[in-house]
Amino acid sequence: MTVFDALRTELDLPDHFPEDVSAEARRIAAEPVSPDGRTDRRDLPFVTIDPPGSMDLDQAVHLERSADGFVVHYAIADVGAAVPPGGAVDLESWRRGETIYLPDGRVPLHPPELSEDALSLLPDQDRRAVLWTVQVSSDGSLGTATVERALVRSIARLDYEAVQSASDSGSPHPSVEALADLGRARRAARVAAGALELGLPEQEVEADGDGWAVRWRRRAEADDWNAEVSLLTGMAAARMMLESSVGVLRVLPEADDRDVRRFLQRAEALGVDVGQRSAAEVLAGLDPARPLHVALMNDGARLLRGAGYVAFDGAPPEQSHHAGIGGPYAQVTAPLRRLADRYGTEVCLALAAGSPVPEWVRTALVRLPDAMKEADRRANAADRGATDLAEAVMLQGRVGETFRATVVRADEDRVTVMLEEPSVLAACTGEGLQEGAEISVVLESADVSAGKVTFRPV
Repeated sequence: MTVFDALRTELDLPDHFPEDVSAEARRIAAEPVSPDGRTDRRDLPFVTIDPPGSMDLDQAVHLERSADGFVVHYAIADVGAAVPPGGAVDLESWRRGETIYLPDGRVPLHPPELSEDALSLLPDQDRRAVLWTVQVSSDGSLGTATVERALVRSIARLDYEAVQSASDSGSPHPSVEALADLGRARRAARVAAGALELGLPEQEVEADGDGWAVRWRRRAEADDWNAEVSLLTGMAAARMMLESSVGVLRVLPEADDRDVRRFLQRAEALGVDVGQRSAAEVLAGLDPARPLHVALMNDGARLLRGAGYVAFDGAPPEQSHHAGIGGPYAQVTAPLRRLADRYGTEVCLALAAGSPVPEWVRTALVRLPDAMKEADRRANAADRGATDLAEAVMLQGRVGETFRATVVRADEDRVTVMLEEPSVLAACTGEGLQEGAEISVVLESADVSAGKVTFRPV
């Protein structure tokens, strides 16, 4: 039993897989891996880049430099070829929608026999994969892209810290030697296209003796470089879908002009040199290590409202843009952890082969947006709820103490403060507080049962 069990109950998160699901997973896992008509790309020395200890490895990457930029080889776990449509594993994945992460364990989309073993792109194992090959110009422009089923083999499991350290020392792994240059070029191209990215520090919950502690995690450049490979592939997939008028996109409408003007005015008021820069360029220049900039990033969150999914078949959708990414985007790179990716991948495979999209995929498209909306709701509630509980556990014996904090949000109905030490983001009472102001606050309450922490200004 842990403090997070009540959260699991509240969100109705399953604690096990039914036996028929596990039995089918074991049968799938026992199937031999063979070329089976696939392109054999075991000659490419793929590597994976994930958090330390991860076992559900969806993606493996190999990069090459070309005369005018880069060639991205991106292998994705081939869930669609392994999981029978309408079978027990498939039906259970629809009930779950996506993997949910809690501090004391995951609630996985697929049974671990598949997600952490047979389908995971673990090192030194032959694996069935969906292989994207994407051309990228030196300025970061997306070129041609192909996708096919392949047989691949990863040679190493890397983590972000190791990739960053190797890059900083000038000795990156040969398979991702070009990652820094590719990542920076792609990021610059997306910012130029108006991509609105916040770059906010993330709160991570860790075990701390008999309790729990929250730590701030600020993304390293290597995190962003690796993310750019996934975003690049998702944008190539979206382009393919839109050209053929069938698929499922992740969308986010453009920010309202009034909100953009308000954000830029707020940036100027906080001393940021705005000049003729766009909101995307201002956000890209902020430093998450500076509390004042974190406050402005929080303010920028108002520009990113209305995210969702849209499925279409026969005509392009009215809304196809993702403002946070800077263009149309489809999720196709995490099928072990997200339901929509399996279907988006199958659409692209059919289109690339000049074949009809399978009927089981077309039938499912219309249901995906609602299924993913509910899955995202649960995942977000679990993430925020777990962090709130951990903050309350960490602070429950410190009521009445004074801390230094930065006001990162100050609306008429809500004030939020950020503490650097301890790593807390919580509500604060009081009026007339200004975003970006550094103030002293007193901890008024830390209610573990409610998962709520409240401060007040000194």
